[in-house]
Amino acid sequence: MTAHKTVSLLFGVHAHQPVGNFPEVVDDAYQRCYKPFLKILHRYPEFRFAVHFSGWLLDYLFDKYPQDMALLTEMVQRGQVEMFGGGDTEPVLAVIPNRDRIGQIVMLSDKLEACMGERPQGAWLTERVWEATVVPALSDAKIEYVTVDDYHFLCSGKRVEELNGYFTTEEDGRKLDLFPISEALRYRMPFSPAHDVVSYLESLARSDIQASAVYFDDIEKFGIWPETYQWVYEKGWLEDFIRGVLASPKITTQTYRDYHAAEKTRGIVYLPTTSYIEMNEWTLPTAAAHTYADLVKTEKAGGHYEGRKAFLRGGIWKNFFTRYPESNWMHKRMLGLSERLHNLPEKKHMPAMLDQLYIAQANDAYWHGLFGGLYLPHLRRSVYGAIVKLEAMLDHVSPREKFTCMDADSDGVDEIFLHNKSLQAVVKLDGSASLCELDAYPLAHNFGDTLSRQSEHYFRKIESSHASRQHEGSGIASAHDRVAFKHEISALDMVAAEHAQTLFRDFILLEGKTTGLVYELVEADAEGILFRAELDGGGVLKRIALKANRLVVSYSLSGVSPGNMLTRIALAMPSCDGFAGRYIQAGKILGGFGSVLELDDGNGLILDDSVLGGHLALDTNHLVQLHGAPYFTVSQSEAGFEKIMQAVMLTLQWPFQKGEMEITMAVDQGNVVV
Repeated sequence: MTAHKTVSLLFGVHAHQPVGNFPEVVDDAYQRCYKPFLKILHRYPEFRFAVHFSGWLLDYLFDKYPQDMALLTEMVQRGQVEMFGGGDTEPVLAVIPNRDRIGQIVMLSDKLEACMGERPQGAWLTERVWEATVVPALSDAKIEYVTVDDYHFLCSGKRVEELNGYFTTEEDGRKLDLFPISEALRYRMPFSPAHDVVSYLESLARSDIQASAVYFDDIEKFGIWPETYQWVYEKGWLEDFIRGVLASPKITTQTYRDYHAAEKTRGIVYLPTTSYIEMNEWTLPTAAAHTYADLVKTEKAGGHYEGRKAFLRGGIWKNFFTRYPESNWMHKRMLGLSERLHNLPEKKHMPAMLDQLYIAQANDAYWHGLFGGLYLPHLRRSVYGAIVKLEAMLDHVSPREKFTCMDADSDGVDEIFLHNKSLQAVVKLDGSASLCELDAYPLAHNFGDTLSRQSEHYFRKIESSHASRQHEGSGIASAHDRVAFKHEISALDMVAAEHAQTLFRDFILLEGKTTGLVYELVEADAEGILFRAELDGGGVLKRIALKANRLVVSYSLSGVSPGNMLTRIALAMPSCDGFAGRYIQAGKILGGFGSVLELDDGNGLILDDSVLGGHLALDTNHLVQLHGAPYFTVSQSEAGFEKIMQAVMLTLQWPFQKGEMEITMAVDQGNVVV
């Protein structure tokens, strides 16, 4: 008797919002995606599936929408839904210490057990970033299986037709099972018509073994991506898909847990370090990304791509730390604080310290691809807010030296850390004598949190098209295939910066020519840092010091020809070009941070920011010319290309003179009443 051909659909969705995202964005995602998705699935208890929520998002939704989230709990308790675990703040496990991997996973598992009554057996691997080094932590945290892309398996030499069920890997004596997510399903759901997806699933049915169709991808595709709300809910894609699956005699739905318990492993496998295909392109430097994209295009045109794509591998996730110095700096600051925290005597540990460390490990602000990520100031601000809060806590229970010098980010250049209870100034000894970080501890904010313009691979799309690409065929276009513009973007907007955007980067203006100053360190201690720049016939002495809540930068010039000196100060202000940030002088509002400011012969300016909950007062002991302007970068997102304000760029200019120029920046809590 011939066995009936069937396929087990292992359907899973991953819900995540970046830590630090705007509440209104999370609420919109809930109303347009999470809520309608759960309500529809609740009506079909026989449709079994898996769900992963990052820990902080789960907390947020249970706190704000308890009645609706009770539906999810009910589905778990009736066996319809399997909850997946993972890192609580959704870190990329491969780039945090092993002790923090275990801690993050256990924290979310504890939370799920408390909320849902079940401890997870499976885990979502952030951005499917795979390194074998994560296996011991997952195993030690009692995770039995994870999902990764089928592409990961192809890169190990497997063929698509071999990828059925799950496989087993091991590292350092620990085992972990791996389910291969189908790329074919990822690109079909929910973009192809429901009946086409059902037909494809039926084509996978086999009679010799219990075939599996593994899908696990972002739930945001079901309502938040462009056009998807209308397609999935208003036009009924999701219900059509569910009904089609349940009506098919060839398809059964199972949770991963049930399939894993009923079926045996398909064998041992060892996967290379990789992520999904698109990520491997995004992580490449621009020139290499161009080469990679051209090679892929050539292979596709020749009809060879599908058979060779596993050997056309791009970069690895950690390349983001080499591509973006700002990402690397955040990451190494986080690692340093993790070490400090875990080296504390147990009696000095506080739960709040671990909370802040885990927030600083959230993945979103460390990378950039189709989604804004690193380019979004509010996501970086969340990471730095946690870093600054944690550092203040650690300093309180285990004070460090007021002055230290080290190569904190392993780039071959030392940094000087100068701090007191209110402020911390970090100066990179790269010849610029400028600040790469300025922390205000009471405000938990880094005023040096700025991203520099650099060349990006996707600029080629901007240069070649200024109109949305029309989708051909049935269904709707995936965000990966769209070319759209949220803002008008010019060629000047895409010119890469010559250097990092820092605070107090100095230049001289002689005979109409601007030249950057190159400094050498003269001396440094807890009282301040002294630099000297040599000029023809003379030089510039520059001193950086902290006095309570004030950063004081002073300049002394000697033996130089008549001319002007200028310094540029890139300030990360949380309101960016929104309505909450404003320039104030002598009790008068001069404009917002998104406007251009020109002041002649001024010596005082306040930057007030209600998002920050504080203000910064700039004063000089001599009159200066002051120019203020927004500093933008060009980013891509699922909604299109956009310009994002990264900083307020202040330029102060004054003529050479005998007296010392002193510039003071005082940081205070509270906003200015005008």
